[in-house]
Amino acid sequence: MIADLCYVSTIVPTSVENALKDEYWINSIQEELLPFKRNNVWTLVPKHDGANVIGTKWIFKNKIDESGSIIRNKACLVAQGYAQVKGVDSDETFALVARLEAICLLLSISCFRKFKLFQMDVKSAFLNGYLNEEVYVAQLKGFVDREFLQYVYKLNKALYGLKQAPRAWYERLTMYLGERGYSRGETDKTLFVNTASTDLILAQIYVDDIIFGGFPKTLVDNFINIMKSEFEMSLVGELSCFLGLEIKQRGGGMFISQEKYAKNLVKKFGLDHS
Repeated sequence: MIADLCYVSTIVPTSVENALKDEYWINSIQEELLPFKRNNVWTLVPKHDGANVIGTKWIFKNKIDESGSIIRNKACLVAQGYAQVKGVDSDETFALVARLEAICLLLSISCFRKFKLFQMDVKSAFLNGYLNEEVYVAQLKGFVDREFLQYVYKLNKALYGLKQAPRAWYERLTMYLGERGYSRGETDKTLFVNTASTDLILAQIYVDDIIFGGFPKTLVDNFINIMKSEFEMSLVGELSCFLGLEIKQRGGGMFISQEKYAKNLVKKFGLDHS
């Protein structure tokens, strides 16, 4: 625990001004802003009359492991989407989300067809979504360009907190997979399928989490490669935990439990010592 504390801050800042006085939170902020540059999320432009400029907010949180030790300082920048105006800087906002029943069906199919399931997490997924509307955000507190004080950021990509961000990401991923031979399910639009003769791969999308599997292994490896070539992944591995389900894949079967979820419920309602 002492070793962990050497590399993280134990204090959660209440403002970006306080965060910028702490080297550990500065590192966290820089880590958060790096994908913005890599994905060309915004461009600094002159503010024009009539532009609806929305604000941003920093959210600071310490990530804690099961033992209660702080393992990471996490800074997250979000847009204040409540200030958006429909028809001006937001329009279509509905985004599809996989139902738990669809996830369970995929688990059943993998058991029936005897293939292993894997999971991947797309890092900063929403920053990959293209915008159809013109959206402007104010310069960040503590990061205002002194040479261009009256300038604002015009968004090229979606930002967490925008009303249309989930939909923009879903449409970007749909277009990308469609160009590579994947088709959406007729009933479940969050399921993507690629078949060729006896080959099969299924990919279920849940916001920025993806469950996938199939056969042969070369097709599965190809899916991983095409995703890694376009998006940054923070996790790729065998499916073990998803939406509160603890999953153990063994041979031709699968064991599913919710032990951790149940323990958290007991603790939440103060029944762990009764």
